[in-house]
Amino acid sequence: MKQSTFVALVLMLAAAVGALTAAWLYVRRREKELDEYEQLLFSEDLDEEEAPAEDAAPAAEPDAE
Repeated sequence: MKQSTFVALVLMLAAAVGALTAAWLYVRRREKELDEYEQLLFSEDLDEEEAPAEDAAPAAEPDAE
């Protein structure tokens, strides 16, 4: 095998490994984002946190009388 062929083969393998690693990192990051979004979307804690804030807002307003 010629040295130039070997170098080309090694560079092609390195490029393939780099592309697969980049794709794996992207998918892993995207899964984390989707998990966070799903947690916010289906979380019952979010509803409980919003309710006291809505109740406190009218009580904080001064009387107009």
